[in-house]
Amino acid sequence: MANNSNAITVAGNLTRDPEMRYTASGKQTTNFSVAVNRSWRNQQSNEWEERTSFFNVVTWGNLAENVVASLHKGMRVVLTGRLEQRSWETEQGEKRSVVEIVAEEVGPSLVFATADVHRVERSGPGETRGGGDRSTASVPAGGGERSTASVPAGGGDPSYDQYGEEPF
Repeated sequence: MANNSNAITVAGNLTRDPEMRYTASGKQTTNFSVAVNRSWRNQQSNEWEERTSFFNVVTWGNLAENVVASLHKGMRVVLTGRLEQRSWETEQGEKRSVVEIVAEEVGPSLVFATADVHRVERSGPGETRGGGDRSTASVPAGGGERSTASVPAGGGDPSYDQYGEEPF
């Protein structure tokens, strides 16, 4: 039996701030781009070479809200998702298409930073309890500096909060 999975995991730096938009039905979505650098030593010249790939990323729903509140240009992230191709026609009649990563999980990379994660308690689809109190993330793009990243603040189950843990 063939496996039709197109799962992808990417670690890289945001090239722009995530941009929130809403569909006609009111569903939240964000778009951002991640640059992924690959380095290798050229066997003939013994010199280091580097190539950068850029990936457009789309998130939906609660993940979209959390991404906009937590991530900013230059931050290093790790994300997982699937590849999807989108096609459309311009007003001039030209056919266009793009392959994007539709992310299912996004988080700050802990290679060059630390993170302080807070659960967001929602009362309904796309709503945050307590007036949407949020803090923003601050994670360096690289260089080994230490800082703290915070994702949206929220409630969570009080029985787990005292231990700093969450149920699986």
